[in-house]
Amino acid sequence: MGTIVTDHARLAEILRALKQAGRRVVFTNGCFDLLHVGHTRLLEAARAEGDILVVGLNDDASVRRLKGPGRPLQPESERAEILAALRWVDFVTIFSGERADDILRVLRPDVHAKGTDYTPDTIPERPTADAIGARLAIVGDAKDHGTRDLIARILEAGGSP
Repeated sequence: MGTIVTDHARLAEILRALKQAGRRVVFTNGCFDLLHVGHTRLLEAARAEGDILVVGLNDDASVRRLKGPGRPLQPESERAEILAALRWVDFVTIFSGERADDILRVLRPDVHAKGTDYTPDTIPERPTADAIGARLAIVGDAKDHGTRDLIARILEAGGSP
């Protein structure tokens, strides 16, 4: 089971020690608003890129800015707890920006992994990843398993998210 670490400086210390011990740190980030199979495939593939997987989770305010006022569907504390329970995840941390540039600069992972909805040229944090020497990896399932699509299917079936 993963550990939730909200103090970014403390997490950076932990990761620095793990890297000094020869462990390869992978970072991925997102809203993870409503977990689905696309997320689990992303996390599994991201973990395969190294030894330690850190998931950066958008806080509630940034999810609202990115996805609209009806989101997130689950509060950040619950999303973090669910992510930490997944076997591929070693650490979960919460960040406040829409992009993960600041946290990348603090954590300095070896690999920055993004899902297949990105290409190397469309990764928003690419300049930051390049600047800190993090390798970019596009990982996960190429099938479209977006949260937006899942919510649409629920609504079509007469439910509510």
